Amino acid sequence: MTEEIMQALESLNGEIYAVWFLIGAALVFWMQAGFAMCEAGFTRAKNSGNIIMKNLMDFCIGTVMWFLIGSSLMLGSTMGGFAGKLNFDVLTHFADFDYSSFVFNLVFCATTATIVSGSMAERTKFSSYCVYSAVISAIIYPIEAHWIWNGDGFLVNWGFHDYAGSTAIHMVGGICALIGAAMLGPRIGKFVKDKEGKVVKVNAFPGHNLVIAALGVFILWLGWYGFNGAAATDINTLGAIFLTTTVAPAVATVTCMIFTWVKYGKPDVSMCLNASLAGLVAITAPCDVTDCTGAAIIGLVAGLLVVFGVWFTDNVVHVDDPVGAVAVHMMNGIWGTIAVGLFATETAPGFVVAGINEGLFYGGGFTQLLKQLGGMVCVIAWTVVTITIAFTIIKKTIGLRVSEEEEITGLDATEHGLPSAYAGFSIMDISNTMTMDINENTSLGADSYEEASEAKKDASVKVVNPMPATGISKVVIIAKLTRYDALKKAMNDLGVTGMTVTQVMGCGIQKGAGEKYRGVEVDATLLPKVKVEVVVSKIPVEAVIESAKKALYTGHIGDGKIFVYPVEKVVKIRTGEEDFEALQDVE
Repeated sequence: MTEEIMQALESLNGEIYAVWFLIGAALVFWMQAGFAMCEAGFTRAKNSGNIIMKNLMDFCIGTVMWFLIGSSLMLGSTMGGFAGKLNFDVLTHFADFDYSSFVFNLVFCATTATIVSGSMAERTKFSSYCVYSAVISAIIYPIEAHWIWNGDGFLVNWGFHDYAGSTAIHMVGGICALIGAAMLGPRIGKFVKDKEGKVVKVNAFPGHNLVIAALGVFILWLGWYGFNGAAATDINTLGAIFLTTTVAPAVATVTCMIFTWVKYGKPDVSMCLNASLAGLVAITAPCDVTDCTGAAIIGLVAGLLVVFGVWFTDNVVHVDDPVGAVAVHMMNGIWGTIAVGLFATETAPGFVVAGINEGLFYGGGFTQLLKQLGGMVCVIAWTVVTITIAFTIIKKTIGLRVSEEEEITGLDATEHGLPSAYAGFSIMDISNTMTMDINENTSLGADSYEEASEAKKDASVKVVNPMPATGISKVVIIAKLTRYDALKKAMNDLGVTGMTVTQVMGCGIQKGAGEKYRGVEVDATLLPKVKVEVVVSKIPVEAVIESAKKALYTGHIGDGKIFVYPVEKVVKIRTGEEDFEALQDVE
């Protein structure tokens, strides 16, 4: 009777952890929302709809690729430890299929593709994104994951350990992100170059909504308990994984807060959000085989490494990574993989099941560390070669990048026909004469007005409701106060001598405040502004617009805006002259 009870309890225990396995898969799926919120919050409002669409399609395209080819390449019977045999069991043998394993590994696969989205945000063609997302989900991820997690994979047999994906998911996604962002090139105005082409300045592009980004981080942190813990099959191992998955990101965030506070004078919000994710990425590989001390040290290094990584991508390799995916996922994925060889300890509940050697700092010598380094090199080589081929083919066929005009306008409008992801919301300046997005105050590059493209000219000084050059027109010009003298001279040279000038106040941050975003000083529109109104009839409106744009252009979005209105009647009070005659002494 006792034996029957024990068997029943073991069966019940297995059923409980089978349910937890699927709950964990659901938590990992929910992380897609976290990635979407993070990426949208760290970038500009004009691209939010595009980013949401990309994160949605990551999972949807990934699912299609997974049941067609990816799942069999990863989970199928091995071909020499390299890849699984291609099969369609999910379609042809559904009654006997391992549904849980299929779904669980699918949500991990989708995460890998999502990582790439952030680094290539705001300038990638949506069609190209769909293609390389499919390639990652169908081929790149399933094969290297077969090496690491299929029981017959060659890295498993070698003794390489990556419990939940520091290498298989985060490092691979981060490498794809780095190569993709490098081949794609930076966003317009991110880097200022001198005449020799050397980068002399890095411009900050503040995220439009750090509240949404923070929500994304909390969603991801919650999902990470499923990410790391879903495969646990006993309560001690699950509890230990939850502990290490909490300690590492917490220590990383505190470390980053202190470091940025000391280095930049104030704790950097966006960097601390990245640090939380960095700590989670770093603990993903060793979460089952390390203790609290090891998790704390792993988190401490991650908190410093993410700051270094953001600085490195900006200032050394000059790769534009809007969300810090390279620093968070690639660099900390590498660090987490190495950490197994340093901090694995037999006191961790999952150590015996893992079947590996203790880490260097716990008396195990270099054995496990060398296995981690060797396995990591194999995965890096595979990822670099395959993703470079994929991006090269895409770039030479359908193209990776949108046009300059499309990038400046925003991908919501140009790629999806979406006027705004925030319909009904606007930021108005105090003069109530123009709508501004503060985050659009960014450099368009170091071109002079003559060298700038029409797209850059139009983005710098926007023209609203241009009128044909007939009849009488009123031109209203909103500009920086510092450009008033240049504007006045341009109008006088054109023959316009009568102007109404009003000083107005606009939204922005005072220049010279020295505020930093992710370690880069934020440039902002000067306050106050000036509003210049002229009425013309003989002088062509197009000439007024062109002269004003040339006078106001500095190569930054937000240099000014021009409005043109029709005028039905003009009366000069002193003489009683009307319309055309009333304007002859001012133009």
